[in-house]
Amino acid sequence: MRRSILIGLASALAACQTAKQPDAYGSIEATEVVVGSQASGQLTAFVPAEGDVLAAGAIAAVVDTSALVLQRDQIVAQRQESASRVDEAAKQLGVLDAQRAIALRTLERTTRLFNQQAATAQQLDQADRDYKTLMAQIAAARAQQRTASQGVMSVGARIAQVQDQIRKASVTNPIAGTVLATYVKTGEIVQPGQALYKIANLDTVELRAYVTEPQLSEVKLGRVVQVAIDAGDQRRTLPGVVSWVSSQAEFTPTPIETRDERSNLVYAVKVRVANPNGALKIGMPADIEFSNVVASK
Repeated sequence: MRRSILIGLASALAACQTAKQPDAYGSIEATEVVVGSQASGQLTAFVPAEGDVLAAGAIAAVVDTSALVLQRDQIVAQRQESASRVDEAAKQLGVLDAQRAIALRTLERTTRLFNQQAATAQQLDQADRDYKTLMAQIAAARAQQRTASQGVMSVGARIAQVQDQIRKASVTNPIAGTVLATYVKTGEIVQPGQALYKIANLDTVELRAYVTEPQLSEVKLGRVVQVAIDAGDQRRTLPGVVSWVSSQAEFTPTPIETRDERSNLVYAVKVRVANPNGALKIGMPADIEFSNVVASK
């Protein structure tokens, strides 16, 4: 009995000593997006909850816009007033232009009569003065029209600005993914730039690992590798593709182990792994094995 137990322990020890060690170690990451508010005010609606899956383009939150709507309505009334001044200036220009045509004919006729000695110099001066006065009035009316037109354009720009603020009061979810954390609740007052929630697409995640310089020749962009994780009492293996290799070496991170512990410098790599069933979680430790795999086509 004792002999068989010793034999079993020896066999297990030999198996552990001969078991192949992973080529690299790391942890699972995902591209996390922190969504913030672009408007200030009270949150009238907030949809995200931790663990929820949100579609891209979905309305995630709404900030109260009642004050902005009132401001927009006031500016719209100002634009209508400015537009009416433009119309009045246009009508005035029409009247003055008709008077100018009459004054010009009067000046030309008086000039001919004066040349024929049938009109006095005083009559000629009066006709010339009347014509120049109307030209000055027309120039002033045109200046008023330009000022009123610029006022309409300025008010229009202000309306567009307020309308943009109203649009930004609705927070649109930027990517399809899972809500990782929320930072506010409905009814809270938020400010521009304030974080509302954090989201990440977990359908595809990345494993960040570190390899030593001797291993670097085995790591190529697009190469298929095997990613292993703990799954209960067993190990689960998933295929992954090398998506990034650091161009600079760095000192061995404290929480990371490497196959060659004598090396002080390592290179960071990222492996993209499909995660359709959600088995891979952010922060989960995982191993990489380079052997028995081929380059991705």
